[in-house]
Amino acid sequence: MSTRIAFIGLGIMGLPMAGHLLSAGHRVSVHTRTRAKAESILTKGATWADSAARAAADADVVFVCVTDTPDVRAVLLGKGGVVESARPGLIVVDHSTISPAATREMAEALMAKGATLLDAPVSGGDVGARNATLSIMVGGPADAFANVEPLLRHTGKTITHCGESGAGQLTKLVNQILVSVTNLAVSEALVFARNSGLDAGKTVQAVAGGAAGSWQLQNLGPRMLKGDFAPGFTIDLQQKDLHLVLEAAARAKTPLPALSLVHQLFTSAQAAGRGGDGTQALFTVIEKLSQ
Repeated sequence: MSTRIAFIGLGIMGLPMAGHLLSAGHRVSVHTRTRAKAESILTKGATWADSAARAAADADVVFVCVTDTPDVRAVLLGKGGVVESARPGLIVVDHSTISPAATREMAEALMAKGATLLDAPVSGGDVGARNATLSIMVGGPADAFANVEPLLRHTGKTITHCGESGAGQLTKLVNQILVSVTNLAVSEALVFARNSGLDAGKTVQAVAGGAAGSWQLQNLGPRMLKGDFAPGFTIDLQQKDLHLVLEAAARAKTPLPALSLVHQLFTSAQAAGRGGDGTQALFTVIEKLSQ
């Protein structure tokens, strides 16, 4: 059954996600700040909308995948935003990683128009987006989740309803704690291996299949050793997420000493001009400290 979909935000993650929905036979209207980014999906049959409001006007479900809290607020509640077309029955699925508190505020604003907002941040990076293997963490009403879960199956492999509004965002912040601290562990381990005279590539092979194995080690470890710091997810975006984590941790009165250290080390990477590099460039910070 074909669903009328609007997809707003066609960056590294959004473009392949929108493409999967289009390939599944759904009618997809797209909007993004730079139309040139939409050309590839327009040639495949998507239609262009001049604003988020116009994209949402004829949609049953609106997907949003933009960078930060202010961007989501502008797309949903700003001039030309989704709220101008919001109506009873409309479901908005926000794949961005943003403030849980702001998510709840925007959900209430859309609810006043009869629309439902689901916060549904994703994990898996650009590879997961291209391969439709993302992990999707969803917060919001269970009935709305049930309605859109078949659509989420086109872009994700692990899809979990985490609770009420904001629970998806909080779960993503848990994910970012785990990802960032593990990234530091991988960076330290591989710098240690190399400085100790080991063949670091063989070291990764030796430990990746055991208790020390992780997605970060298997996917980012070899790239660290090759000096491949092309971004799947940039340090600047990771820092945005870690700022959200630290804000939420302060509200929850939860100390996060390891994450705070990673945040500072990423700041060093940014100061060295590596903010646009992939998060695996944390390796260069540890490497420099060892010299």
